[in-house]
Amino acid sequence: MENQQEEGGLTVNNLLSEVTSALDKFKLDDDAGQANYYSPYTNLEKAAVLQEARCFHDPTAVRESPRKCCTVIAQLLHLTNTGQYLNSAEATEVFFGVTKLFMSDDASLRRMVYLFIKDVAETCNPDDVIIVTSSLTKDMTCDVDLYRANALRVLARIIDGAMLGAIERYVKQAVVDSSGQVSSAALVSATHLFEKNAESAAIVKRWISETTEATSSPNEMVQFHAMQLLYQIKKHDRLGMQKLVTQFSQRNTIKSPLALVLLVRYTAKLLHDEVAEGRVGSTSFQNGSTFARSGYAFLEASLRHKSEMVVYEAGKAICALPNIEPQELSPAVNVMQLFLSSPKPAVRFAAIKTVSQVAVNHPRIVSKCNEDLEALIADANRSIATLAITTLLKTGSENSVDRLLKQISVFLSEIPDEYKITIVKSLQRLCFTYPSKHRVLVGFLSNFLREEGGFDFKRSIVNSIISLIKAVPETTESSLLHLCEFIEDCEFTMLSTQILHLLGELGPGTQAPARYIRFIYNRVILENSAVRAAAVAALSKFAARCPSLRSSIVALLKRSLDDEDDETRDRASVAVSVLKDAMEEFPYVPPPQDAEPESEPVPDEPQPGDPAAFVLLQGLPMSFDRLDRSIRSYMRAPAAMESVEQLTLSALPIVEETAEPEPSAEEVDVVGGDAALQAAVTGQKEEKKEVVDPAAAVYAIPELASLGRVFRSSAPTELSEEETEYVVRCIKHVMPEHIILQFLIQNTVEDQRLTNCTVAIEGDSECFEVAGEIAADNIKYGETANAFTVINRNADAPLAPCNFECVLRFGVIQVDPKSGEDESEPYDEEYPLEELEITTSDFMAKVAVPDFRKAWEEVGNANEVLEKFALQFKKQEDAVAAVIDFLGMQPCDGTGHIKPGEGGKKPHMLHLSGVFVGGRNVLARAQVAAQGDAAGVLLKIAVRSDDADVSRMVADCIR
Repeated sequence: MENQQEEGGLTVNNLLSEVTSALDKFKLDDDAGQANYYSPYTNLEKAAVLQEARCFHDPTAVRESPRKCCTVIAQLLHLTNTGQYLNSAEATEVFFGVTKLFMSDDASLRRMVYLFIKDVAETCNPDDVIIVTSSLTKDMTCDVDLYRANALRVLARIIDGAMLGAIERYVKQAVVDSSGQVSSAALVSATHLFEKNAESAAIVKRWISETTEATSSPNEMVQFHAMQLLYQIKKHDRLGMQKLVTQFSQRNTIKSPLALVLLVRYTAKLLHDEVAEGRVGSTSFQNGSTFARSGYAFLEASLRHKSEMVVYEAGKAICALPNIEPQELSPAVNVMQLFLSSPKPAVRFAAIKTVSQVAVNHPRIVSKCNEDLEALIADANRSIATLAITTLLKTGSENSVDRLLKQISVFLSEIPDEYKITIVKSLQRLCFTYPSKHRVLVGFLSNFLREEGGFDFKRSIVNSIISLIKAVPETTESSLLHLCEFIEDCEFTMLSTQILHLLGELGPGTQAPARYIRFIYNRVILENSAVRAAAVAALSKFAARCPSLRSSIVALLKRSLDDEDDETRDRASVAVSVLKDAMEEFPYVPPPQDAEPESEPVPDEPQPGDPAAFVLLQGLPMSFDRLDRSIRSYMRAPAAMESVEQLTLSALPIVEETAEPEPSAEEVDVVGGDAALQAAVTGQKEEKKEVVDPAAAVYAIPELASLGRVFRSSAPTELSEEETEYVVRCIKHVMPEHIILQFLIQNTVEDQRLTNCTVAIEGDSECFEVAGEIAADNIKYGETANAFTVINRNADAPLAPCNFECVLRFGVIQVDPKSGEDESEPYDEEYPLEELEITTSDFMAKVAVPDFRKAWEEVGNANEVLEKFALQFKKQEDAVAAVIDFLGMQPCDGTGHIKPGEGGKKPHMLHLSGVFVGGRNVLARAQVAAQGDAAGVLLKIAVRSDDADVSRMVADCIR
C-alpha cells in the first residue's frame, strides 16, 4: 500500500511538472509569435496592392487561394478608408477583377466581395459599379440564403429607381421569404431605398401589402424591420399611422420586443400630436378622442409585458406625455420604482433618469420612490447616484433638507466636477422651492467654494448664490459675506471680478456696507491687475452711494494712483477726482450723537445733483455696441461731419437691437441683465459680425439723402415668390416726414435684360401720398438692382395701417444667353406683386432699456393707455410672439420667451420697450394668459409714453 501511494504521489508530481513545463512552452511560443507578427496593413502602397489584385483574374488562384484574395480585398478597403482612393482607371480594373471572384464558392471570400462593393460604391464612378450588377442579381435569385441576403443589401446601395423597377418582383418575393435572414435583408434594403430618392420611394410604397405580411413572420428581427418600413411609408399620413397602431395594438400579433418598442414609440408620437391639436380633453386622455383612449390603454397594457425593454419604453412614453394627470401617471411610476432596484446598472440608470424628469412637474407622485432613491445614493455607478440625489432634491420635503445635505456632503467629495455641477443646480432649485432654508443651503454651497474644485464647478456655485440673491432678497447679506470669504483665496480672475462687480452693485444697499470694504481693499493689495481694477471700481461705487464712507475710501483709493497698471490707475484717478469734488460740494454731515433712539436715522444716500453719483453710478443710456453703431450711422449721413452742432447722446441716431438670441430669464437673473458681465460669466467670446447699415443705399443717392436722416429701416418684405421670373423685395426706410421704399429687383430670366424698372404703388390713405420714383436701369440675368419710391407722410393725420397694391413696370430686351448681345428692341411689361402693408409698428424702433422697472416708474401713468383683447391663438407661446410682432418693440428682462414646460400654466408678463418716430420713448407691459382648451388667449396691455396720442396708436396696433 505504501509503495502504491508512493508511486501514485510520484505520478501526480510528474503530471504537475509536465503541465507547468507545457505552459511555459506555450508562453514562450506566444511571445515569439507576437515578436514575429507582421500586420498586412503596415506600410501599404497602392501600386503594390493593385499589383496583388491582379490575382483576381487568375481562376486557379481564386479557386485555390481564397484567403489570399480576402487579404487583398481587406488591403484595398484599408487604402480607401485611409484616404488613398482609386482613380477611374484603377477602379474599373478592380471592379472587373471583383466580378471574377463570383466564381468562387468560398463563403468568406464572397462576403468580402460584398463588403468591398458596398464600401466603395459611394466613392466610385456609378458606371464602374454597375459592372457587378448582373452578378449580384444572379446571387439574389440563387438558393443560398447567405448570398441572397448580402446581394440584396449591396444592390440597395448601387441601383437607382429605373433599375429597381426591373428587379422589383424579386425584392417583393424576398420580403415575404421564409428565411428570416433574406426577409430581414430585403426590408432593410427597402428602408434604404425609400430614403434614397423620390422615384425609389414611390416603388417601395407599392410593397405595403408584402411588408404588412412580413409583420406576421415568426422571426423577431423580420417583424422589427417590417414595422420600421411601415412607419417610413406612412409617417406623413396621420390617419394611416393611427390605423396601423390601432391594428397592431389590438391584434397582439407582434411578438418581437423590438417591434413592440417601435409600436410604443409611434403610439406616443401620435398621442403628442393629439394633445398639440387639441383632441385630448383637459381632464385626462381617457376623456379624449377615440385614438387617445385606445393609445393610452395600449401603453398601459404594455407595462405588463414580459420583456423588460417593452415595459420600460411604455413607462417612459407615459411619463413623457404632455398634460398627463397624476392618476394616469401612477402606473408608469410604479414600474419605474421596481426598476430602481434592478440588479442591472443600465436598467437602474434608465429608470432613475425617467423618474428625475417626471419629478420636475410631478414631485408628489415621485415622492413615494424616495426610499428607493436614498438607497441609490450609495450606488457604485456615479451617474445613478447623482441622478438619485438630484431627484431627491426635487421631491424632498422641507423637513428632509438637512438630512439630505448630510448625505450629499459625503458624496460630493468623491465625484468629478461635472456631477457636482448638476447637484449644485438642483440645490439652487430646492432653495427656490423652500426659501426659508436659504441660510442652510447657501452655507452648504459656500463650504464647497473653499474646497478643491475646477473653474466650472466654482462658477456654478457662484452663479447659484447670485441667482438666490436675486430671487430671495433675504439671502443678500449672508451670501455676500460668503462670497467675500471666497475671493480671499480665489484663484480664478473671472470669478473674482464677477463677485467684486456684484459687491459694488449690492453692497452699498446693505445695513452695514462698511464691513465689505476690507475684503475689497485686500484685492487691491494682493491680486493681479484685472482684479485690482475691478476692486477700485467697486470701492468707487461704495463711496458714491454712501457719503459717510467717502473720506476713508478716498484715502484707500489714493494708494492706487501710482499703480503699475494703466486701467487701475485711471479708474482710481477719476474716482478720487470726482469724489473730492462731491465732498466739497456736498459735505457729509454725521447725525448728532445725542439723537433719540426712537427717531428715524438719517439716510446715508447721495443728495440730488451729486456729481459722484452721476459719474460713478449712472450708466450709459445704450450699450457700447449700440453706441458704436449709432456713431457710425451718424457719420454716414450726408453733411454730418460738416455740422457745427455739438454731438450729444441725444443727437445720435436711433439704432435698433441686433437680432441675437435673447438671454433666458435664468441667465438674466444670474447676472442682473448686464450683457458684458454675462459674456464674462459664460466665458463665451464670440466674434460679432459687423452690422451693415441698410440706409447706406439711400444716402448714396443725392436726391434721397437731401430728405434727411433715416429713423429706422425695416427687414426686407417679400413681394414675390422665390421661384418666379422676377424676385422683388421691399425695405421700408422711415423718416419723420417721409417713407422711402427700396425695392430690390432680381432678374431670373436668362434671355432677358430689364430696363427702366419701377414699382407703381396705389393705396387709399389720408396719411400717405406718393411723391416720386427713381427707376432701376439695366438689370442683367442674375443681377439685383434698387428702385426707390418716396412717400410723403401727413404728420397731422393719425397713423393707421394701410395696404398698397404694387405693380412692377419695366422694359424687356431679349438677349442671347451665350453672347449677351441684344436681339430685340425694348418693350414694356407689367408684373403684379403682393400687397405692401405699412403699419404703425414700422415707425417703432426696437430699443431696449437697461432697467425696465425703473424706466416704467419714471415715465409715470399720466399718458397710460390700458386695453384688453381676446386673441385667437391656441398656444400661449404663439400669442407672445404675435404681440411682439404687432407692436414692433424689443422684449426686455428675458420676457420675450416662455420657459419650456410653463406654456399655458400661468399668465406670462411681457416687458417691451421702443422708440417711436420723433424720438419718443415707449414702454409696454402685457399680460398674456391662456383661457383653456380652444378658448384663445386673453391679453391685458398697458402702454406708457410722454405723449398720449403715441400711447393710443401703439395700443391700437393689436389686431
